[in-house]
Amino acid sequence: MAAISGHCTFRSHQFPLSFTVPVPVASSSSFYGEALRSSSISFASPPSVHRSLISCQASSAASPPSSSVNGTAKGGMKDFLHISDFDKATIMKILDRAAEVKAQLKSGDRSFAPFKGKTMAMIFAKPSMRTRVSFETGFFLLGGHAIYLGPDDIQMGKREETRDVARVLSRYNDIIMARVFGHQDILDLAKFSSVPVINGLTDYNHPCQIMADALTIIEQIGQLEGTKVVYVGDGNNIVHSWLLLASVVPFHFVCACPKGFEPDKETVEKAQKAGISKIEITNDPKEAVKDADVVYSDVWASMGQKEEAAHRRQVFQGFQVDEALMKIAGPKAYFMHCLPAERGVEVTDGVIEAPNSIVFPQAENRMHAQNAIMLHALGL
Repeated sequence: MAAISGHCTFRSHQFPLSFTVPVPVASSSSFYGEALRSSSISFASPPSVHRSLISCQASSAASPPSSSVNGTAKGGMKDFLHISDFDKATIMKILDRAAEVKAQLKSGDRSFAPFKGKTMAMIFAKPSMRTRVSFETGFFLLGGHAIYLGPDDIQMGKREETRDVARVLSRYNDIIMARVFGHQDILDLAKFSSVPVINGLTDYNHPCQIMADALTIIEQIGQLEGTKVVYVGDGNNIVHSWLLLASVVPFHFVCACPKGFEPDKETVEKAQKAGISKIEITNDPKEAVKDADVVYSDVWASMGQKEEAAHRRQVFQGFQVDEALMKIAGPKAYFMHCLPAERGVEVTDGVIEAPNSIVFPQAENRMHAQNAIMLHALGL
């Protein structure tokens, strides 16, 4: 996928939060300069908290965002923009919470309604079945109400500036989820929003998907740490998110892709320099999948790249996940795909329908992982 590059800075602002009061908050960004906004906040919390901001500048190629172990904090609430904004303990806590809430929902118990009386605005610059249904259904099942805003409802950045959209929606809703093209759009939403912003996907990364993937691997294998995950295909936003997870949680990650389609170099270096996981980028899928616990695939031409589809099919010959490749991986290897899949292109029908395919439990876990992410973001 297309990617975004830039650099990020981290700042904190401390202020009292002991009663309801309009609080002017300094919004720091090297891209927009200093901008003030006022927000009425009510908390029965300790005398002070820190509001942490991540601001970035973007250009045409991807670059890894700077990391904060707390995420971007908003009066005790947090954005969820990149997995590497959080430390290992927080990521594992969110995954544990996802499993707990999933078990309660699967039991038929609907008494847990932490989102009762809350609304979520869902911004979709890119359409998606799984993202819309998983967020909307999950928020509803936990007592809340989600509002769908499609590509023609806002035309963010064209009809209305992103910073204005953020400030307006913040006054109507308790949380914002956005699925957009440019990564800077999600950063700007978070920067100007006074409520938590969840990254539903950008051209640079897809953190909610990888949290669902991690939950699925833990369910099937028993743990994420120490596993070997091999991605075969385009070095896109899914790969970037796997790399950012590997900079926090230890496991072996391999990306096998054609020459010229490798993931963003800076993101690879970030993951390698973290020294947490074993990271490999290769052009040999057969060697890559040996002894894999998971073989992972995605479409070769993502949304916005369909005009390249015919060319990519030629370049990606030899990178289809078929029965022969899964045989090399070994009998213990599971197959995963973030969907939608182009059957017969990046994966054969036989592989996606095989007993060791966990594609549909993986899809279901989008909802459960996202529920836990929203609970964490809202401080619930």
